[in-house]
Amino acid sequence: MICRLWAADHGKRVLIMHQGHRERVRERFLKEGLDSFQPHEVLEFLLFYCIPRRDTNEIAHRLINEFGCLSNVLEAPVEKLAEVKGISKNTAVLLSMLPHLSRYYLKDRWGQRPVLNSSRKAGQYAAALLTGKSYEEFLVICLDSQNKVIQVENIHKGTVNEAVVYPRLVLETALKYKANSVIFAHNHPGGSLKPSSADIELTAKLKHLLNGISIRVNDHIIAAGTEFFSFAENGMI
Repeated sequence: MICRLWAADHGKRVLIMHQGHRERVRERFLKEGLDSFQPHEVLEFLLFYCIPRRDTNEIAHRLINEFGCLSNVLEAPVEKLAEVKGISKNTAVLLSMLPHLSRYYLKDRWGQRPVLNSSRKAGQYAAALLTGKSYEEFLVICLDSQNKVIQVENIHKGTVNEAVVYPRLVLETALKYKANSVIFAHNHPGGSLKPSSADIELTAKLKHLLNGISIRVNDHIIAAGTEFFSFAENGMI
């Protein structure tokens, strides 16, 4: 009887300690934001809201150890996340949703029809659209005569390091939305901003085809995270 009472009392004290720790972390976030947090602390804080009454610090460390870094955790497949001890499928879905939510947020900040009248704006917009993409994707951004975005079409989703782009689809997209000009954009998930020989050849080919139907190619942006490379800025358009 005494042992059971001690165990119950011990459990209450542990719960109170966890609650006190969580409250301190919340207050720290409210005062400082996330900038001073370590990657595992960001995960720990996030996990507060889907894993009650457990030490999420331990689980956060386990995730970082398994996947290497915070961004890898958030970009990991749901089924892989769910294999980690302490991670339910519901929690795995929440974690994997965050890059998509970030991309949605960044795109929404630009509004419905942003004006892309400089390589800087084009690069920032493309980087926002491609945030968190773990596979290479090729976008055609269709613009009107005032350089306002008419439509963004994802022409192809490729493997980790290659996207197959069919010129016919690019032409059809530009004609479908009556584009005055276009900007191409694709991402390099590996992090390199250097255009490959295939990127350069494709850009030249598409520019030639679109010029033939009086549609100008303003730029081709390669995005890697928040950084970007502009063909136009580097005299390659």
